[in-house]
Amino acid sequence: MDIRKVKKLIELMEESDISEIEVKEGDDSVRISRMNNHSLQATPIVQFTPGTANEPLPLASSPLAPDVASQPSGFIVAAPMVGTFYSAPSPGSPVFVDVGTRVSEGDTLCIIESMKMMNQIKAEKSGVIEAVLVANETAVEYDQPLFTIV
Repeated sequence: MDIRKVKKLIELMEESDISEIEVKEGDDSVRISRMNNHSLQATPIVQFTPGTANEPLPLASSPLAPDVASQPSGFIVAAPMVGTFYSAPSPGSPVFVDVGTRVSEGDTLCIIESMKMMNQIKAEKSGVIEAVLVANETAVEYDQPLFTIV
């Protein structure tokens, strides 16, 4: 499903009282539901589960279950999609932001390439970049923390 369609669905939900919507388009489907704090969350129907039925990953050592003490502080900017994280507009260009950079709401923080489309990720809040939580050119998952802003 085209990310523009998903974004349009989110915009329509923000403007209405609908709390949840599920759309199926061929083999693709997306469910978007409003959380208790009135923010929106897109939940994929098909999810990857590491390990197998015979060899489940232990939660204590799993990178998918981070230690509570290592949770970042401040406002967390999370990946709105699965893709490849790029900290600069092109190879050899300066990064969009680094630790200590002051950002305003709407400033571009990074690019996530998803399905051959370059998607600019913008600051949802003004402040100072406290941490960059992802290395350049690495794969990111949906809702994975990318930056913290204080």
